[in-house]
This record gives sequence, structure tokens and C-alpha cells, in this order.
Amino acid sequence: MSAKTINVNSVIDHSKVKPFHMIVVLWCLFIVIFDGYDLAINGVALPLLMKEWGLTAVQAGMLASTALCGMMIGAISFGMLADKIGRKKVIIICVTLFSAFTFLGGFASNPTEFGLLRFIAGLGIGGVLPNLVALTAEYAPKKLRSTLVTGMFSGYAMGGIMAALLGKWLAVDYGWQIMFFIAGVPFLFLPLVWKFLPESVTFLVKAERNEQAKVLLKRVAPEQNIDQNTTLILDEVQVSDASLKVLFQNGRSMSTLLFWCSFFMCLLMLYALGSWLPKLMIAAGYSMGTSLMGFVAQSYS
Repeated sequence: MSAKTINVNSVIDHSKVKPFHMIVVLWCLFIVIFDGYDLAINGVALPLLMKEWGLTAVQAGMLASTALCGMMIGAISFGMLADKIGRKKVIIICVTLFSAFTFLGGFASNPTEFGLLRFIAGLGIGGVLPNLVALTAEYAPKKLRSTLVTGMFSGYAMGGIMAALLGKWLAVDYGWQIMFFIAGVPFLFLPLVWKFLPESVTFLVKAERNEQAKVLLKRVAPEQNIDQNTTLILDEVQVSDASLKVLFQNGRSMSTLLFWCSFFMCLLMLYALGSWLPKLMIAAGYSMGTSLMGFVAQSYS
């Protein structure tokens, strides 16, 4: 029997939406909802923590920043790690970090313990999102790629809304700890995530795990005739120089700086409001419940 060559990227680009695609999107959506939730609970817990531990605004700000520092390191580190061990394993590691260590944060008895746990959780919060986006984009048909990725990414805002609503209903009566205990839910689902979330087919082909890649490709496009004699290839873009200085060459300096500035200001506003809006509204005379509803509006927008 003659060998046949199939371009993996072309098959996925021209595939029709199947239940397999929805499995990928829904599991990624589930994870990203709790990813957004785990970051947003800073805003819910901060006013209660300041009151319980007698923190100043500066101390509370430093405490809230520990998760953001972890996110920065996690986004850089786990993105590179995924290229070596696979996106699925990295996603599992990140979910374990942000879910388990956020849960443990509910048992923290002082700011030092809390800050350390939030930093470790931040590693997972920052590391999981780029891998979820990449995995969703990789399996999405070309015509619906933007729609599916955007729909999955909307879970980040949904997580913020969930944190605000649960904070309004539960935090006042049960304390800030209940918000952190809820964050342990994804950890319980890890066996299901491991079973149903597929590995990156691109990673499998590059790692020469072709039999596993063929199984996944058949689920993406069952109409394709793929057998043991089929050879899988990828669209590879050769980049001669991927260093940072390339961003400032060939007239790209100004656009690079403007992109950086735009992202910096956008994230500054997002994370500053996410951490401080409820506290600022309480200081202005609003109740805790009303302040959290303002947080819902900010998350939804």
C-alpha cells in the first residue's frame, strides 16, 4: 500500500465543527472560568482581610500584587514548558497550582502565609490562560477560530462575575475563606480533564508520537482516510531571528512601544479595579453587597 501525506493544519482548518471541537472548547471554558474567578476573589476578599488583619492600604496592595507577580512568571515559564512536555500536561499542572493553592489560601492565618500561597497560585493563573487559548485555536476550524477562541476567553469575565456574585451571597455570612474554598472545585475535576482534554496534535507530531496524533486527527475529521501508512506534516514557519531586538527593526519601534503601552494601561486598569473597586466603594459609604454588584458591572464590561 502506498504511503499518503496529510497536512495536519490544513485538515483542521477545513474541518467542520464536531462534538470533539465542543469538548475542547467547553473544557477550556470551564478551566478559564475558574482561572478568572481565582484572580477576581482578590477584590472580594481584600476589604475583609484589611479589617480582619488590620492591614494598611499599602500592605493590602502588596498582598494583592503577589498573585500578579506569580502570573507574570507563570505566563512566561509555562508557555515555554508546553513546547517541551505538551500543553495538556502544562494545563494540568497549572490547574493544580491555581486551584489547590487558592483553596489552601482559605486556611492562611497571617499575611505572609497568604501572600506566599497567592504567589504560587498566580503561577498557575498566569500559565494556564495562554495554553488554553493556544489549544482552542489549534483545534478550531479556520472559519470559526476567532468565534470559538473569543467564546472560550469570555469565561475569564464570567469567572469575575461569579466571584462577585458568590461574594455578595456568601462572604458576608461565611467570611472571606469560603471564596477560597470554592476555588478547589477544578482540582476535583482533574481526572476528567486528563481523560477528555486532548493533547496538542502539533506537539504530538513534533514529538513523533504519530499514532496518538492520528487518533486525534480522526476525531477532528472522521472523513479523512488516515491509516498506519499515512505521514503527517505541519505548516512550519522558519524564523531566522526571534530575539527581542527584531521588534524594533524595520520601522517597528513605534508600533511596538505603542502596543506595550496600550497593553500596560489596559491591564493596569483591569487589575487595579479588580483589586480595589469594592474597597473604594465601601470607603465611599456603600454596603458590601452594593460594592460587589459594582464589581459585577466592572467584570461584565
